[in-house]
Amino acid sequence: MKRFTKNIGMLLLAIWLIAWGLVALVPALSGLGLVLAVLAIAAGIFILLDR
Repeated sequence: MKRFTKNIGMLLLAIWLIAWGLVALVPALSGLGLVLAVLAIAAGIFILLDR
């Protein structure tokens, strides 16, 4: 199995970007604001820690 990335921060950022795009396109997913906020904070922390 091929690894997408070794950097968990970049992986979380990629997931956040995909989720944000889906929320913008599908109005029924607008309740995911809190989940996206937590995911963005986690991605930022991991990127700052260079992990």
